[in-house]
Amino acid sequence: MLEKKNLELLRARLDTPCKIVITTHHKPDGDAMGSTLGLYHFLKSFGHDVVVITPTDYPSFLHWLPGNDLVVDFEKLPTVSIKHVNEADFIFCLDFNALSRINELGEHVAQAKGLKIKIDHHLLPDGFEDINYSNIKASSTCELIYDFILELGSSDHITPDVANCLYVGIMTDTGSFKFDCTTPHTHEVVANLIRKGANSYQIYDQLFNQHQFRRLQFVGFCLSNRFHYLPEYNTAYIAITAQDLKDFGISTGDTEGLESYPLTVKGIRLGALIIDRTKLVKLSLRSKGDIAVNEICRDYFNGGGHKNASGGSSTKTLDETVQDFLAILPKIKHLLNS
Repeated sequence: MLEKKNLELLRARLDTPCKIVITTHHKPDGDAMGSTLGLYHFLKSFGHDVVVITPTDYPSFLHWLPGNDLVVDFEKLPTVSIKHVNEADFIFCLDFNALSRINELGEHVAQAKGLKIKIDHHLLPDGFEDINYSNIKASSTCELIYDFILELGSSDHITPDVANCLYVGIMTDTGSFKFDCTTPHTHEVVANLIRKGANSYQIYDQLFNQHQFRRLQFVGFCLSNRFHYLPEYNTAYIAITAQDLKDFGISTGDTEGLESYPLTVKGIRLGALIIDRTKLVKLSLRSKGDIAVNEICRDYFNGGGHKNASGGSSTKTLDETVQDFLAILPKIKHLLNS
């Protein structure tokens, strides 16, 4: 909830058209792009000059989102991006809790004169913002954007474009409403977004039914050849080499969803997707119950996130990173087998 002084400040300053930048974390997912583009359409309806800047590219299955063609990729257009950041009156920082999450763009955001507003649902923020709108119990940043709009008293500005974008982030961050972050409020928000014009069938179809055939072949290969089952630890993991990615022509977003497969096995309480991305080895951990994978990522893999869904990375080789992951299991065996 916004403090009264901040609410009044935003209402007053957003009443006059100004220059606004919206950004989100590197390799944005559905919640990142849904929240940035949802807020983009909302602010544009007031006549503001709004630019969405992403630190990197993002999955092609999100390119159908309204406003996608206007997104500025910092890696491709650094000079243009920096100019927008330097001239912005407001910089909205969505779905990340530290400027390191937006790579080199973070240095420019830190130095920018514009008022920085963070809207996020992750733990352990680093406090770079001027105004914080955060709730770690929220299902997604898109849910928070909806609440933010309501607090501003501007629900009549939720157009079908806004509704579709916000629905995307809520659907993806809740795992299609199956994760325990899904609350009664989440369903109330989604119901209202549908009333405002969100097309739930079309959104699901665009997100999950538009993959290339090679991606299906890749998933089959990973489940048959890269899946490791450790029943003594109620753990399973998938380890993918850089050559695997090359052989199947894998691009940004094609590995999305693979991290959920280990937890589909009966009895599994900890799952991991470990991928050699050449420069770094990336890890995505998922868990059930009281197994806090955000602590594992923070303590061992320079990462973090949510209690049951987190990510990290390693500068070691894929095999070494896998061994580091396996070395953790005996230390938490009591949790894995409880």
